[in-house]
Amino acid sequence: MNSRIPQIANPGEFHKTDFTESPLVEIQSDARFEAGLEYAKLGMAHAVTKCLVREEVYEKLILAHSFLPEGYRFYIYDAWRPFLLQEELYRDISEKVIHQFHLENAPEEEQLKRIAAFVSVPRKDTDYPPVHTTGGAVDLTILDAQGQFPDMGSAFDEISERSDTVYIEEHPEETNAKIIRENRRLLYNAMTKAGFTNLPSEWWHYDFGDRFWAYYTGKPAMYRGVFEKTDLNYS
Repeated sequence: MNSRIPQIANPGEFHKTDFTESPLVEIQSDARFEAGLEYAKLGMAHAVTKCLVREEVYEKLILAHSFLPEGYRFYIYDAWRPFLLQEELYRDISEKVIHQFHLENAPEEEQLKRIAAFVSVPRKDTDYPPVHTTGGAVDLTILDAQGQFPDMGSAFDEISERSDTVYIEEHPEETNAKIIRENRRLLYNAMTKAGFTNLPSEWWHYDFGDRFWAYYTGKPAMYRGVFEKTDLNYS
């Protein structure tokens, strides 16, 4: 049985860096991965059609896959994003967060804190960038041996407290709580055992080498932001 997911706070500021020039590599659909790329499916203007992550992240994902049951694989919603997609998502998700949590009249600081739990500010600073622009962040779930999505208790990008990674741990009264809890634990334990860290407000979001990972591990961030397709060091 997979161990309980611990409760931790969302990441704060962390500026320690030791950058590497690791290339971005493409994850293609195979027996281990399905590159879903949800934003391209949704027709977002700046979505990408290749699933790209840093070379070390790809290696860690292969390791994480080895911890899944036989026949299971990862379904990847999103990985590297260009800066324009980050801006597009920030505009869209910010409005949804303010509406969902009734923050229309809340102080700006409170609004920004809530928004940051679901999408990084599109700060145009390659040394302290939105994590998805580094190629170190990946949004994913699992597919079972029948190719079905196990119940995770909330949808990808759902603006809800149910998206908190520990939500089901703390709400055993929820419908299908036991099944959802084990599914989330399976994903969480496979990813963290491989060296990833999780964003506590999103059960699907994992990091390696970016500033969120650096915050939780205390190690220097490895990756700068890569803001445009023309800037890619791609192999």
